[in-house]
Amino acid sequence: MEVIVFLVPLALLLGLFGLLGFLWSLKNGQYDDLEGAAWRAISDDDQTPAPRRVELRSEAQP
Repeated sequence: MEVIVFLVPLALLLGLFGLLGFLWSLKNGQYDDLEGAAWRAISDDDQTPAPRRVELRSEAQP
């Protein structure tokens, strides 16, 4: 039962760190645009062509 003296404050401290991290993320705008990243991930507007496949020939030919 003596371990509870250490575990309860440790649990409260970890919960406080989690709450502070969440509030920091709210303050810095982490949740402002929830759908933008999803649409950017599935949009297919690449302007660069796919790389061409180059076959290497061996120097010694039969």
